[in-house]
Amino acid sequence: MATETVHVKNIGLRGVTVADTKISYIDGENGVLIYRGYRIEELAEQSTFMETAFLLLNGYLPKHSELEEFERQVVQWRELPGFVLESLEKFPRHADPMDVLQACVPMLAIDDPELYDDSKEANIRKSVRLIARFPAVVAAWHRIGNGEKPLPPDNGLSHAGNFLWQLTGKKPSGEIARDLDVCLILHADHTFNASTFACREVVSTRAHLYAGVSAGVGALSGSLHGGANARVMKMLLKIESEIKSADEIGAWVKNMIESGRIIMGMGHAVYKTDDPRAKILKMMSRRLAEETGHAHWYEYLDRIEEEGHKEFLARGRPGIRTNVDFYSGSVYAMLGIPIDIMTPVFAISRIAGWCAHVIEEKFAEAQEKPALYRPEAEYVGHYCGAVGCTYEPAKARG
Repeated sequence: MATETVHVKNIGLRGVTVADTKISYIDGENGVLIYRGYRIEELAEQSTFMETAFLLLNGYLPKHSELEEFERQVVQWRELPGFVLESLEKFPRHADPMDVLQACVPMLAIDDPELYDDSKEANIRKSVRLIARFPAVVAAWHRIGNGEKPLPPDNGLSHAGNFLWQLTGKKPSGEIARDLDVCLILHADHTFNASTFACREVVSTRAHLYAGVSAGVGALSGSLHGGANARVMKMLLKIESEIKSADEIGAWVKNMIESGRIIMGMGHAVYKTDDPRAKILKMMSRRLAEETGHAHWYEYLDRIEEEGHKEFLARGRPGIRTNVDFYSGSVYAMLGIPIDIMTPVFAISRIAGWCAHVIEEKFAEAQEKPALYRPEAEYVGHYCGAVGCTYEPAKARG
């Protein structure tokens, strides 16, 4: 008896396992995120971004001396090469910051003395250079785009504190620097999201680390992956200009849902309950709102979350909850980060995870996956039988 071939379509590789990883783990049903065995809540409370980056790259928490040496290496590579700064000065001022960041990755590759050393140790050192230099690129481009000169690093400041200094020209308080540091921890990795998979797919060809990272930046620039926190902030500012009090939020939420419009920052491809990162950012947003005179921002967001969950629950969709972007936009804004560079700031954090995944892809212990990612596709185009269509010269095509 003849058998019929059944074609099962999978949209966006959802639910398809393409490789194993030791870097991070998500339990979407229970709202759990783990980096190398450590829960995100514990890292956000007790760790630093430098320590977390070391953990992601090396697989273990460093000794005090190892952490000091790692931080020293990051500080050593904070300055950008002169030709990169000169190129930034020549870029069109209207260029999108994500395009600028992606354009700078291959320039940083050219400057790397170990570009074609593909040992694990060299890849870790290359990762350190990128972690150090991503903030410098973003800060320099922001200042150049606003008619200001890039600032040299202040090596007495923390990683997050130095970025805020190079961005704004103001030395941040220890509390503000720590808030940004926690944000960087929360965004450092998230398993096989689109940009991370892009990094891994590229280096599966044995391309160098910078090529993979460039692909990651490109993937993050897409509106279906990056930029949600910026759009939440734009949504918040629009609400601020249109309503008179938080009492109107319920009607606004209901109207958005009934008209089929998206409430930015609500819903996630993986989490079916609260995003653990959103819980931490919500507390930070509340405190910062009180400290900076933006209490109404937090009040609006809190009410949108409450009313949104209520409306989705009534429609049989209890899994639509706030994600990491919902509160991070307001947090970034209150830390002095402009809307147009919120996605690049995400990349300043995610560079640690990207590099960790590149290294894992290159040096995976279990080679059960193909050495080169090469998925299959089902052809659904024009078909003229087993021998194909008959070619006719252009003059004979009528």
